[in-house]
Amino acid sequence: MIDRFKALPLWVQSLGAICVGGVGALAQQPFGLVPLILVMLMLGFAALSASSNLRHATWLGWMIGFGYFLITLQWITAPFQVDAQQTAWMAPFALILMAGGMALFWGLAFVLAGFSGRLWALIFTWPLAELLRAYVFTGFPWGTPPQALVDVLAGQALAWGGPHGVMLVMCAAAFAIFQSAKMSKVVTFGVGIVALAVTLSPPLAGSARLTEHIVRLVQPNAPQRDKWNPEKFGVFINRLLQSTQAGDVPDLVLWPETALPYLAHNAPGILQAAGEAGRGAPVALGILRADGPTLYNSMVVLDPVGQITATYDKHHLVPFGEYMPFRPVLSALGLHVFADMFGDGFGDGGGAQTLDFGPLGKALPLICYEAVFAHDVGGAAERPDFLIQLTNDAWFGTFAGPKQHLAQAKMRSIEQGLPMARAANTGISAMIDPYGRVLKSLALNEAGYVDASLPMPLPPTIYSKLGDLPIALLLIFVTFMVLLPKMTFGRSRD
Repeated sequence: MIDRFKALPLWVQSLGAICVGGVGALAQQPFGLVPLILVMLMLGFAALSASSNLRHATWLGWMIGFGYFLITLQWITAPFQVDAQQTAWMAPFALILMAGGMALFWGLAFVLAGFSGRLWALIFTWPLAELLRAYVFTGFPWGTPPQALVDVLAGQALAWGGPHGVMLVMCAAAFAIFQSAKMSKVVTFGVGIVALAVTLSPPLAGSARLTEHIVRLVQPNAPQRDKWNPEKFGVFINRLLQSTQAGDVPDLVLWPETALPYLAHNAPGILQAAGEAGRGAPVALGILRADGPTLYNSMVVLDPVGQITATYDKHHLVPFGEYMPFRPVLSALGLHVFADMFGDGFGDGGGAQTLDFGPLGKALPLICYEAVFAHDVGGAAERPDFLIQLTNDAWFGTFAGPKQHLAQAKMRSIEQGLPMARAANTGISAMIDPYGRVLKSLALNEAGYVDASLPMPLPPTIYSKLGDLPIALLLIFVTFMVLLPKMTFGRSRD
């Protein structure tokens, strides 16, 4: 098969590589064909073995990545449809540029492995590329291959090695499958059965241990095109208040990111109404606040009379969406953040921090995009008892984006061994247990609320204690060692 692939014209090889990446993308939500992620990784080793030189290896790796990210990140076109007359034309360019940019990391993985002259080196360079993708230029690890495993038993390994450790194991498994295909049909069949079992086994059985505390997740279902329309403010605020006042009194009420369309200092009456609607329970909600000329995307906690008792400011901002990199230069050119109603964007909060919710324990707030970063969730000075995510997934459309964002929230719970209470504007709001299982939820585009018992946290996981540093050192060390002989040989020849 590899010899036949080598004989094909480059454009046919390129299309084949894009299709390989596209097949892997079908493992992610909303498709959920989990075994295909291993198929993609295995065919990645096959593509590297079929490459004739470093340029060829880099190109094939980049094309596989391009196909993968083109489908996985297709939701990125959704924000451009909010004001379609003005911005819809930009959507395909944004998707192609984003997919191409993310694929550069995979091209790097292939060129490093190709330069080493050892096919197995890709076991380490591919996870290293994903590690870099999580950190470089503030990082964007959306759609990492281990994300596909979150709803199967194999995903529980995130508690041990985090996303990059699991990526290493996945690449090793894919290499084993590729190598077995060159041995015998019996070996290939056996390895394939094991791989299928790992990627198809259901998550852990049994119930999570629950506390006596009830958290209410309120979902107003405000479409992004209407969210900042003054004529619709009353509709969505009434939904929030009515859902908060309904039924029995919970122990905590959560409203989503930017739930109120006002700056905090301009909304004392509404904040008072929100606090009173809690009927004694604290209400935590997303709102914009100003500190002098600087705006912050924040979560505030209200007491029963609507006074702000705690504030958290989002610290990991979305480049070009919430802040403008190289602001002085680009602002001078007339470029602003995507949500240009906020001018040059938001201020950066002070970093990860926990908030004390009394009998419920301490919580680590995450606002939208912050739940994408495993290292941010583990970055607080003290371990929380549970996680809170407030998000406005209305930006992400109704197909892949919200479901992939929920999958990443599940990853963070597994990695830290902590439950997560997630309130989303248009969905999916959910209570997630420390094994990444959704206990209760509200579907996409549904207005209302759900009351859910807060699960108890698990003991600290290995990943919560060690973070990314050990796996990063391992990946860097092995990559350096497999490249060293080539670099030394090159110098000796000179």
